[in-house]
Amino acid sequence: MFQKVLPWLWAVLFLFNGTLILKIHELWDKEKSVSSSILLLTPPFTQLNTPYPATAYIKGYLNTIQVRSVQADLGINVILKMFSKAGLSKVFDTILSLDLGKFSKNSKRIIRLRHEYLATIDPVISFLQFTNPTLAYNICDEEFLPQASRFEQLEDLEWAFGTLGLQDKARHLATLYLEDLSDLIQECLDPNFGFSRYAERLGRSAVHFDPIEEALLQEPSFTDLFLFEALDELFAHKIPDLVCFSVPFPGNLYAALRAGKYIKENHSHVKIAMGGGYPNTELRSLKEPRIFKYLDFITLDDGERPLSCLLEYLQGKRTLSGLKRTFVYEDGEVKYINTSKEVDISFSKTGTPDYTGLHLKKYLSVIEMANPMHRLWSDGRWNKLTMAHGCYWKKCTFCDISLDYIKNYEPINASIICDRIEELISQTGETGFHFVDEAAPPALMRELAIEILKRNLKISWWTNIRFEERFTLDLCRLLKASGCIAVSGGLEVASDRLLTLMQKGVTVAQVARVAHNFTNSGIMVHAYLMYGFPTQTAQETIDSLEMVRQLFMNNVLQSGFWHLFAMTSHAPIGMQPEAYDVVRIGPEKGLFADNDLAHEDPKGTTHEKFSDGLKKALFNFMHGLGYDFPLQEWFGFRVPKTTVHKNFIWRSIQQETSLTIRPSSKLIWLSTIPEMEKYYTHRKGKQKERWKLIFTSKSQVRELDIEKEIGEKIIIMLEKCIPLPEKKEMVLSEFQKFYESLGLDDFGAFLESELWEVLQEEGLVLV
Repeated sequence: MFQKVLPWLWAVLFLFNGTLILKIHELWDKEKSVSSSILLLTPPFTQLNTPYPATAYIKGYLNTIQVRSVQADLGINVILKMFSKAGLSKVFDTILSLDLGKFSKNSKRIIRLRHEYLATIDPVISFLQFTNPTLAYNICDEEFLPQASRFEQLEDLEWAFGTLGLQDKARHLATLYLEDLSDLIQECLDPNFGFSRYAERLGRSAVHFDPIEEALLQEPSFTDLFLFEALDELFAHKIPDLVCFSVPFPGNLYAALRAGKYIKENHSHVKIAMGGGYPNTELRSLKEPRIFKYLDFITLDDGERPLSCLLEYLQGKRTLSGLKRTFVYEDGEVKYINTSKEVDISFSKTGTPDYTGLHLKKYLSVIEMANPMHRLWSDGRWNKLTMAHGCYWKKCTFCDISLDYIKNYEPINASIICDRIEELISQTGETGFHFVDEAAPPALMRELAIEILKRNLKISWWTNIRFEERFTLDLCRLLKASGCIAVSGGLEVASDRLLTLMQKGVTVAQVARVAHNFTNSGIMVHAYLMYGFPTQTAQETIDSLEMVRQLFMNNVLQSGFWHLFAMTSHAPIGMQPEAYDVVRIGPEKGLFADNDLAHEDPKGTTHEKFSDGLKKALFNFMHGLGYDFPLQEWFGFRVPKTTVHKNFIWRSIQQETSLTIRPSSKLIWLSTIPEMEKYYTHRKGKQKERWKLIFTSKSQVRELDIEKEIGEKIIIMLEKCIPLPEKKEMVLSEFQKFYESLGLDDFGAFLESELWEVLQEEGLVLV
């Protein structure tokens, strides 16, 4: 009966109100347009302690255009499956079915202790997830955890870490325990396994696709089986229409393609796209058709607009020729399509990263090594944000400054950044932030710090910087007050000649002064150090090490890491090697990746032989050891004596930077407002009224004798400098006018006075 009436009902409704029917159809079409499901995936492996943020960035953007999506970190999913009692049982059962005679003594020891590992694995994982903190007492009792070769370094534990707190020591021991199991898996089951990378050798410098294809055509590895299990769980909930893999590093490529192959074999209708750091740097000249057996689309650079165009194509709203920065395989060849007329999405309009679907409480907070900055990377969970897209400097000759993620600089204002901070705190419950900028701009860092103080946000944050002299002591104090705990920056080669050749725009003395400002403000400083830059001599390498020794000895740096120079095809030195007296020797151009370049340095030394000595020396310097050793002590071959003066860094940090005080500089009061207090002195039987200004900080109280009238006016002036919402900061020129309006004169003398010095020490910064 209802079926007969329905056509008449539609007709009546249309006659009654045609717009109603049109509206119903519009809603239906809209629902159909967003009903296609999108699954955003990070393939194994990146970090144990926090998700790689790319999918959260993309999901945040999709939210702004009302497109629903789901995301997952396959890396942590696989790790938690493998490192559980059930997963570890599979590990041991599989190994026991093999020929045990071919394995090392270390692996055999772990196998014999398998029941101990099976009994402890779940509690240890729970402890590293902060859900079982009392286990620290058991872990620190060396009878609780089974121990293999990683624990041989325990005799150096106190030397390397000092007297660790109970929780930290337990997490370090639990990390060694996991690394022992990782060693077992690598030796016995899957040589490509690693906690932060998987089959990295296949993705690195992969000019040809043959080795990758060969691996993909083999039987799935032991790790692959856990990957498939994780995929099946995701697909059991809902089979997506589009899977988007974000592949940031070479150590994620194989897993993405293996997962793509599995999806194609089991769900052939699902479309698969890949983007991220690896294709952005390695696959820009892609010609290899075989990769499209595992994927359908590869996008380059910022993913928001290419993904928008791809979604419209899949919904039939645009043709294939309307895609943006996308590789496809069509008519028997690889085609790069970039004919879309739409511009990229402004960075200010990409939305707040959305971590929904990433199980943040399941990540593992580990302590791998005694490097303070490495601990920040691996310990705790950080919300990832960006202050500015690209790099404002974009001149360094070793950097990929020709690529969009570096050259297209676009900052956003501090208010938007703080809005995103507040959204993420509400969303995740976490107040730690890692700003993943190429180099955070000092001016924007200043505005961000002020906005954080205005909103009274209590957060911890760290970022990457250039060692610019704009980072004055006052600016560093402001950043510290806003919650900045650490910065990292590129000192690279501690040689002014080479820094000029690199176009770093800094000198060693300048780096020392800036790093000293951060350190004096209570902000940890990590330096990226480079050796092997073209034309670098043995003398310059040793002189660089001497600079580094002095930087640590004078407590200018707290952390550092040496890496060997690598030449890439997108950096100025890779595009014009002859201009830097270096000879490119390979690899030959292939159909697949193009990034890392092999080279010879005919004017430089044999750089690789210095590697062990540089790293050994740095490890000791970071722990306050070996400062008095001759530099020759760190090397097993003769090295030249340093030509650097033994007090070069000390002298550098004693030099005051002559910065012009600008009338537009902002005055910010970082402490509580001081109070006036009356007291009396008695002399020769006479009582005299006196006044003092009392500064109360979080850690101490300071008193300053002052005339009552002047003290009261100082308080009024400081109240004007408190950062408050909806209040514009006072600049120096306005401060001077206000000072003079209170009847005080000679502002120049005031800036040179003891009172001004006290105000600065107690919380007044000029930035």
